Amino acid sequence: MKLKSYFQYSKSQRSGIFLLVLLCVICQFAFFYLEPSSYKEKDSEKQKWISLQTTVDSLKVEKQNYIPKVYPFNPNFITDYKGSKLGMSFAEIDRLLNFRKTNQYVNSASEFQKVTQVSDSLLNAISPYFKFPEWVNDRKSNNFKPFVKKTEKIVMLDINQATKEDLIKIFGIGPALSDRILKQKEILGGFVSMKQMGDIWGLSPEVIFSLNEHFKVATLPKIKKIDINNSSIKELMLFPYFKYTLAKAIVTYRSMNGNFKNSEDLTKINGFPIEKLEIISLYLEL
Repeated sequence: MKLKSYFQYSKSQRSGIFLLVLLCVICQFAFFYLEPSSYKEKDSEKQKWISLQTTVDSLKVEKQNYIPKVYPFNPNFITDYKGSKLGMSFAEIDRLLNFRKTNQYVNSASEFQKVTQVSDSLLNAISPYFKFPEWVNDRKSNNFKPFVKKTEKIVMLDINQATKEDLIKIFGIGPALSDRILKQKEILGGFVSMKQMGDIWGLSPEVIFSLNEHFKVATLPKIKKIDINNSSIKELMLFPYFKYTLAKAIVTYRSMNGNFKNSEDLTKINGFPIEKLEIISLYLEL
């Protein structure tokens, strides 16, 4: 009798059991029909990433096998960056740069090796890309006739009188670079040395060399000199050689030590470009 009572339910209990069974059925339906769709989406994303990984792996292999293309160049104008990329040591690069400072040039692969002392293997790897001026190649040929070939005398122009048209005649200088040179001249009030061409952004060593062959500072220009003992930081910053940090250091040193008496006093300022002192001093009123 008691066992039978366990299986007798009231109307409200039967309704509750029915709702529970219905809820279980709905959950089962959701599990079998709704969840797999999200799994499929995740799986499709995974497949997509796997396909991309194949592309990434191929690019890695391509990068490992990549050999940078080397274009012909004149070894006389190798920079630190270019030399390191070619495989030269810093000592070998310095030997070449020191040799060039004496206004001498290497005109063959053997001369390049003699100056730099690079190994035979490195020389064999990079020498096929050496490109020397035409007159060097003509001199090596059997048909070279030094006394027959006419040499046109270069007329040196004053760089401070040069026009845009004069500058564009130099190989490697276009309208943009010529404007940059003229703008720098205007800011400075005139160039006092051809060494200042090296301070103009965008001029390659070859172009600077050509400029020095065709231009010179014939006479020093009339410059409105900078009163370094009374100019403010903002006024000093108008001078291309004085950035904010240096201008501030000049004013600070001046306030602590008094006026500058000569150009040598400037060398006591931390960060002052001593290698340009000779040029800078010509623009200063001391």
